Amino acid sequence: MISGVLASLSQVAKTHDTGGVEFWHQPDRAGWLYKQGDVISTWRRRWFVLKDGRLFWFMNENVTPESKTRGVIDLRNCLSVASAIEKTNKEGSFEITCDGETKFFIADDEDIKDQWLSAIGNCIVRASFAISDHLSYY
Repeated sequence: MISGVLASLSQVAKTHDTGGVEFWHQPDRAGWLYKQGDVISTWRRRWFVLKDGRLFWFMNENVTPESKTRGVIDLRNCLSVASAIEKTNKEGSFEITCDGETKFFIADDEDIKDQWLSAIGNCIVRASFAISDHLSYY
């Protein structure tokens, strides 16, 4: 338990690779979601920004170039995004699976969840087409 808390605290100071994305400027999508913690499985409300195939999250919606990301998912490495109501027993929940790891989120309602599913799904599809085009070149 103590090692889990220490690992969680280490995430606070951790810097995340933003890939040079200007997450503060004209996001593809932004809004509040709940995210389940990676170490301690509590649900925390975070401000999410989807931009250039990456999903960033922050403590609040006042995102500037100086804002510290609380986390980032490079959607180019993701296989799927899907509803997760059956797994979480929570309306508005969905999951993103990347690199063999699944992260869970909750939107405030089903319409907002569907908008996030569509936007994230489009990023994953675009990334898979880009990989396919790259491989067919060789």
